[in-house]
Amino acid sequence: MITGIGGQGVQLAAQVLARGAMLDGREVMYLGVYGGMMRGGNTDGTVVVADAPIESPPVVSHTWAAIAMHDEFFAPIEPKLRTGGVVFVNDSTFTHTIDALVDVQRVDATGVATEVGNVLAASMVMLGAFCAYTDLVSCDALVDAMTQSIPPYRTQHIATNERALRAGYDLLPRNTRSAWESARV
Repeated sequence: MITGIGGQGVQLAAQVLARGAMLDGREVMYLGVYGGMMRGGNTDGTVVVADAPIESPPVVSHTWAAIAMHDEFFAPIEPKLRTGGVVFVNDSTFTHTIDALVDVQRVDATGVATEVGNVLAASMVMLGAFCAYTDLVSCDALVDAMTQSIPPYRTQHIATNERALRAGYDLLPRNTRSAWESARV
């Protein structure tokens, strides 16, 4: 589950994650939900990834992982976290204390995005870090998926988004136990 405020790239990140998982040969379902506001409202993306066909819609009552770009709309996500899961939070915008028994990874996604050339690429930094840490999707698949997901009138952002994905992918040490493998049990 990915959550944040409209304008942070949550829907793009969810779409890139879903496409990247497909490019890596996995079965995927994706559902994006957002309020009526273009910017500033709640926005969530649910991505279900599996090694076998998925037979039900992506209505998720419990999740092994979440990405929180902002804490304003995190409250409905937190009770869905499974014990032992992982949550990635954008360190500059997330101040909430997470009470669930999960591995919390604080990522300076906003700072790294600024360093690579565009603060708006923070969701790509976060997605890269998340996928590297969980071993859910390869970096090359993320980059290919992002390139396919960017609309024609936004192609000027592809190079920066690629730098952001790769910077995020290299940001954290790899988890010694793949969270993706653990989630499948």
